[in-house]
Amino acid sequence: MSLLKSPMSFLAEKSNSIDLKGRKGKRRWSEPRIILFSFLGILFPSAILLTLPLFSISGLSFMDALFTATSAISVTGLGVVDTGTHFTLSGKILLMLLMEIGGLGQMTLSAILLYMFGLRLSLRQRSATQEELGQSGSLNLRRLTIHIIIFSLIAQVIGACLLAFRWVPEMGWWQGAFYSLFHSVSAFNNAGFSLFSNSMVDYVGDPLVIFTIAALFIFGGLGFTVISDLQRHWRKGFLALSLHSKVMLTATPVLLLVGTVFLWVLEHHNNQTFAELPLSSQWLAAFFQSASARTAGFNSVDLSQLTHPALLVMMVLMLIGAGSTSTGGGIKVSTFVVAMAATWAFLRQQSHVVLFKRTVAWTKVTKCLAIIVVSFLVLVVAMFLLMLTEQAPFEVVVFEVISAFATVGVTAGLTAELSEAGKLIMVVVMIIGRIGPITLAYMLASAKPTLLKYPEDELLAG
Repeated sequence: MSLLKSPMSFLAEKSNSIDLKGRKGKRRWSEPRIILFSFLGILFPSAILLTLPLFSISGLSFMDALFTATSAISVTGLGVVDTGTHFTLSGKILLMLLMEIGGLGQMTLSAILLYMFGLRLSLRQRSATQEELGQSGSLNLRRLTIHIIIFSLIAQVIGACLLAFRWVPEMGWWQGAFYSLFHSVSAFNNAGFSLFSNSMVDYVGDPLVIFTIAALFIFGGLGFTVISDLQRHWRKGFLALSLHSKVMLTATPVLLLVGTVFLWVLEHHNNQTFAELPLSSQWLAAFFQSASARTAGFNSVDLSQLTHPALLVMMVLMLIGAGSTSTGGGIKVSTFVVAMAATWAFLRQQSHVVLFKRTVAWTKVTKCLAIIVVSFLVLVVAMFLLMLTEQAPFEVVVFEVISAFATVGVTAGLTAELSEAGKLIMVVVMIIGRIGPITLAYMLASAKPTLLKYPEDELLAG
């Protein structure tokens, strides 16, 4: 029976059956607390496993193991050791499992496990899973979770098969097949872990590798709700899609194109990155970094050699991130689009935020603005602390913190040189980056209506 007790289901049962007694009486565990402790319930045992000789070739301290496990389950991809040479086959398989768990999300994984064993979700679990998957109203969660599993497996198998065309002839059947599967899992889940010490630098001009990996993390970054929406309405056309799907399918290619053009313009004269490459490879590199910056974590050029303007472009793309309910992180594309639309509506003195001839609810607008503000505060605090613990240039610290918070995983060279205190700071940032926006959404979704209204007054702003 112990197999039925996943950390998520165990905590959910606790939240439904155990009342926490305090001075203010009885209270139940909230969804944010359930999500946090389910995350930690998987994280710490995984970190302990990574310290064992079975999983690590030359041994790993608990802090390094905790950092690696956090990076895998938060699908970040930052590493303090070389993944390809430091971990045994068992260790690499464990990292793959953690990336799959992180990509699916704790609530979704719990729902899948419960359905596998024929158990029913409680109302609290169902509500939390619906929120994580971006669903509302009545829906068949069992069918949705099955679709998520099928789509994830099909996408990763196709990606592995395509990569195998390149790596099996180079490495042999077993190693080539494993490398293909590992990178397909890592790419689809937007994790960014690579078995190559320099990530995809050796394949910067290889269209098969670059486009396959990019396609995996782009589809993974769209979000399961968008894929499900496309599957249901592909015959009816774009107009039949939900507002969220329309935003994602419009904003994603725009961000990808803008990022590609900016990176090529800024870097095509840089001898340390693009200048020595053929023109076709330069555009491939610009495209790949533009796509990867939005939480994938792979790199095909040395990011520590990017010019400052290019680093800034990468930071902006990282902070925007991928789609809601996707395997990626960041503040999310829809949050960014709603914030920009709200700003445009204010400048035009309009009382409503409109996207695709649909009015965005004011509660959603305030939620998006709150996510941006809280994210900014977390980033500022983390940057300040890291500047106290590390002797690194300002722009490198900013880049590294944004990469961790947005669960991107690209590095400008600081991660491998972090102090113990710096590693702990980055662990906390990665955890907040992965569960923070979801937890914040739960808290903001808890309505607290009141009949009390205070008089309005004037306040200077701007």
